[in-house]
Amino acid sequence: MSTDAILVVVARTSGSVPREAGAWMVVAREGATGTVGGGHLEFDAIARARAALLGGPLDEIVRYPLGPSLGQCCGGVVWLRFERLEPGEDAAARLPAVPLRPVALFGAGHVGHALARIARDLPLALHWIDSRAAAFPAEPPAPGWRQEACEPPADAVADLAAGSAVLVMTHNHAEDFDIVAACLKRQRERGDLPFVGMIGSRTKWASFRQRLQGRGFGEADLAHVTCPIGVTGVAGKQPAVIAVAVLAQLLSLPA
Repeated sequence: MSTDAILVVVARTSGSVPREAGAWMVVAREGATGTVGGGHLEFDAIARARAALLGGPLDEIVRYPLGPSLGQCCGGVVWLRFERLEPGEDAAARLPAVPLRPVALFGAGHVGHALARIARDLPLALHWIDSRAAAFPAEPPAPGWRQEACEPPADAVADLAAGSAVLVMTHNHAEDFDIVAACLKRQRERGDLPFVGMIGSRTKWASFRQRLQGRGFGEADLAHVTCPIGVTGVAGKQPAVIAVAVLAQLLSLPA
């Protein structure tokens, strides 16, 4: 059978393993894309796929105990599925769907740009909003992402995907305030924004708290806002450092 590449997918797992079910790689005669976990597991998978590409047989499912016999000490078991791809076939059509957490990012400043760059490699679906259309990067958004120029940006809150984690980091404190207020109003009415985080200092949040209380929001509402944002212990203030700390916080949220 003529084929250009072999798709290798983690079909299922048991115990401690390096990658989750659905992880994949595509092995060609020269080179490979993706990863099923590295180490001897991946080396053997690549060798099996390459042998099949040279005309050898190909087992559809191979069970790998991750113990001393494989030179790995994870202790679990991985089942890999091997599939021949037709010449020119796009492997994406065969890949299992990966659930993506919806994230609404308000602000296309330095931190927003850094966050969006890094988030391209993470299981996130980004809805990026700013009042300035020219603030977005020139390159097109990642597949499944959305960029929206909205003035005022708080108007976009009503249309956010249910379950969105919201990040507020615009260039304007007045915009930040209105976005947070709109998020709290929606959370009170629908309860479908599990995380509302705002960049800024504790002093900024103390000022916002007082003003939000004046708008009628109580302690239960205000407790839904996280400010400052980012995992603790990361002291740097470079945009990329802040972005990594914030993304780590999002990835730690309950699914």
